[in-house]
Amino acid sequence: MANNTEYSWDESSVLDDEHFNAEDASVFKNLLTEQDQGSEEGQRMSPGSILTGRIVEITKDHVVVDVGLKSEGLVPIEEFSDPAELALGSEIEVLLDAAEDENGQIVLSREKAERQRKWEYIIEHCEEGSIVKGKVIRKVKGGLMVDIGVEAFLPGSQVDNKRIKNLDDYVNKTFEFKILKINIDRKNVVVSRREILEAERISKKAELLEMIQIGDVRNGSVKNITDFGVFLDMDGIDGLLHITDMTWKRIRHPSEMVEIGQDLEVMILSIDREKGRVALGLKQKETNPWEEIEKKYPIGTRVAGKIVNLLPYGAFIEIEPGIEGLIHVSEMSWVKNVTDPSEVVKPGDEVEAVVLAVQKEEGKISLGIKQTEHNPWDDVDNKYPVDTEVEAEVKSLTNYGAFVELEPGVEGLIHISDLSWIKKVSHPSEVLEKGDKLKAVVLSVDKESKKITLGMKQLTPNPWESIEKNLQIGTVVKGVVTKLTAFGAFVELENGVEGLIHVTELSGQAFTKVEDIVSVGSEVVAKVIKIDPEHKKIALSLKSFDNDEGDVDDIVVSTPGQTESEDGSEDGDD
Repeated sequence: MANNTEYSWDESSVLDDEHFNAEDASVFKNLLTEQDQGSEEGQRMSPGSILTGRIVEITKDHVVVDVGLKSEGLVPIEEFSDPAELALGSEIEVLLDAAEDENGQIVLSREKAERQRKWEYIIEHCEEGSIVKGKVIRKVKGGLMVDIGVEAFLPGSQVDNKRIKNLDDYVNKTFEFKILKINIDRKNVVVSRREILEAERISKKAELLEMIQIGDVRNGSVKNITDFGVFLDMDGIDGLLHITDMTWKRIRHPSEMVEIGQDLEVMILSIDREKGRVALGLKQKETNPWEEIEKKYPIGTRVAGKIVNLLPYGAFIEIEPGIEGLIHVSEMSWVKNVTDPSEVVKPGDEVEAVVLAVQKEEGKISLGIKQTEHNPWDDVDNKYPVDTEVEAEVKSLTNYGAFVELEPGVEGLIHISDLSWIKKVSHPSEVLEKGDKLKAVVLSVDKESKKITLGMKQLTPNPWESIEKNLQIGTVVKGVVTKLTAFGAFVELENGVEGLIHVTELSGQAFTKVEDIVSVGSEVVAKVIKIDPEHKKIALSLKSFDNDEGDVDDIVVSTPGQTESEDGSEDGDD
């Protein structure tokens, strides 16, 4: 059969031709019309075309459809999801898969026709950015497939605006989606649910920020826990619940009270509408237990509670829910020097204490355990009056003296200058050792400062007070050399008093060193050449004793507590 281009004549030219009569022209006109219709029908019947047909027969496996071709076509019966469509005589749309298969049968598809119509609808009515409703139909690698009329891909990152534990939870659920991309050539669509949720969150956040007021009570869900507090999601607004606003009690970490996903009812404390930030409080919903603290626990009140925490500087005791007080290590014992609170208490112990101070604004109460016991310093005035002779034990030595214990909790100090009348003591260890038992005299008592000063030398008379009566200039004395220096030798006399033989008084003969004349421990006989009771000094001379009548220079002698220079000035005895 010829096509249209081979017959270009119009109807009038045919009718006017002398070779054709009217009947022949009519036949030819019909021929041309049939040719045009056949050409259009051929284009319409090409594979991929959508045809309207009528159901003429239903078998076990197929539905027979008449689409006006030379034979009926077959559609697999499983392509009909709706049983109501399976009725003889019903008209349906099908897609021509093939004009004939190997058996010469026309192949039709109901599913492909529906899919094609849906795709045409998407192209005609939707664009990137459009909002559509769809149902999640299955999970695939990297995301989910959604039926929005055609199958669309929902990437895993676009499913929700929060962390997803399991994508399977979304299958068979219907949501709204935003079309992100339409690829016409590949006939695929990418959608997002997250962008819709984010838009809703931003809208709700703006609306909520305008609506909320300080003091409002709102619900929120815990979304994150940090060392300093908890972040809550309140319909799109992130609120911070600081650890100090969680409870009136003391906690170390917010996780002690809340967990991820937990719903909390909180109070709005402050609002920053420009930055979209909200500060929240949990403890503010309850009465502040510190409000009446000063009336409830005045200073001196005895309280009972449980030890809840130990720190290097003390122990915290809970005296009621939300109220904790600190027992400092210095307030734990009258009789012990406590450096570690675990020496006295441990967590969980029930103890009694006395209120020492209350700082309401700072939420602090200072407590003491030792105040529940008798203070041994209360009656030291009566037990240890001045000039009382006491017995004590050496507890520690310092550069300036020795601390001794009179009784548990009561210590006194023997200053280095009160150890001996006659010996020069550089360090108390030259005279005492830790643990020594000794006798001493009370010199002073300061009850308020908890200080008692003692003296050992005061147990015996001061030999310097009567030195001039018992010892005169010119007297010959015996002694033992106790120390050698560059400027002379120190000699302990029989009465315990020290004298100095200056280097110029060692010998009338020439010598190089002091050791050439005397040595430590050697006995010597010397003559007293000067006495100075006020400064506790005695000057001796070997040279004068040897010469007996020789001239004597003015020599200064060092005794305990003094130092001499080589020329007799007070610079040092070494």
